[in-house]
Amino acid sequence: MSWGALYAQLGGVNKHSTSLGKVWLSVLFIFRITILVLAAESVWGDEQADFTCNTLQPGCKNVCYDHFFPVSHIRLWCLQLIFVSTPALLVAMHVAYRKRGDKRHIIATSLRSGGDDRVREVDLEVLKNKRLPITGPLWWTYTSSLFFRLIFEGGFMYALYFIYAGFQMPRLVKCEQWPCPNQVDCFISRPTEKTVFTIFMVASSALCMVLNVAELVYLIVKALMRCSSRMSKRRAYHRSDHVTLDKALLQNKKNETLCVTDSSCNKNV
Repeated sequence: MSWGALYAQLGGVNKHSTSLGKVWLSVLFIFRITILVLAAESVWGDEQADFTCNTLQPGCKNVCYDHFFPVSHIRLWCLQLIFVSTPALLVAMHVAYRKRGDKRHIIATSLRSGGDDRVREVDLEVLKNKRLPITGPLWWTYTSSLFFRLIFEGGFMYALYFIYAGFQMPRLVKCEQWPCPNQVDCFISRPTEKTVFTIFMVASSALCMVLNVAELVYLIVKALMRCSSRMSKRRAYHRSDHVTLDKALLQNKKNETLCVTDSSCNKNV
């Protein structure tokens, strides 16, 4: 799997995200994917080769290893990163769909008006580099992606905790699985180093969850402020209409009063 291709796809989303979204993407690639590729794979590379048990019974070591390591930490974290990044790709698809519609509109308008090709190319380049505001349907897509990120992050963290009964790697594992003749002791290689990396990856995941919650709250508050501003403008508009109507009625009353007191006006009537 090419992490560079994933970063290239998410980079397009990063241009249209908030400041918290940019921080989230930096944490995702610097503290999680980079550490996973450069360090964690070498730490867990010997987990099966150096998993030793105090028995020579054929098949006992493999069964005990499968019992304690049903899913490798590395593969579980790779799945987690893929699932967490997928909602951001939905935002990229939404942005591409919006820009494709705007591109068709620019081309159709240019052809109808017989505009210059150079001007059309400039408009298309501006559209390509334009940052779309997170409002309307894009707001719903973006907030939904944040919600699913939180679900995937929390689900994989719970799965890791449930499978390994915590985030600390034990030094000794007691196994009674068949075909082991009795209870055997199995030893894990470099448990302290693996515990440190596990806690680091869990802490990075928790930091991403905090950033996602903060960004979700920020977007909701911004949406509520926009709604409040629109309602205030609407109330001010209706209030100005009522004031104008009251002034018109008052002016009509004044005209009627002047017409009653003015004899020439009475004669004309």
